[in-house]
Amino acid sequence: MVRYVAGGASALLLIAAGFFIWRSGAEAEEVVPPPPPARAAAYQGTGGPRLPPPPAMSARSREEKRFARADRNRDGRIALDEQLQPRRKAFAKADRDGNGSLSFEEWTAGTAEKFARADKDRSGWLDAAEYEASRPKPRARPKCRC
Repeated sequence: MVRYVAGGASALLLIAAGFFIWRSGAEAEEVVPPPPPARAAAYQGTGGPRLPPPPAMSARSREEKRFARADRNRDGRIALDEQLQPRRKAFAKADRDGNGSLSFEEWTAGTAEKFARADKDRSGWLDAAEYEASRPKPRARPKCRC
């Protein structure tokens, strides 16, 4: 029983010592020196380096740019044909026999070709290394225009 009381008392003493050590560090003076005074006059007045003006930003909004891309004939209106044109190109590319309809084989041709390229040993199945090699490459992130 005495050991439990002695252990509890020593634990409280350790906690109190840690608290006092922590508080003594909080009252120390600031070690980081203050920043040097700004010399804005050198840039604004004469004799300082001149910075070029920032580039002018386009007044067109994001939606206006998107509208302009969709308006193929530039008449200020988007017709259904203009809206469907990108999809028609993708459909025509997938329709290999040109009959105006996609069979299951035509629809999955891209996946089958990717599988064939990944199957290096032509076994008809992918092992872990072949599957890892077929992983899509990460897209390049656009640079920040901050």
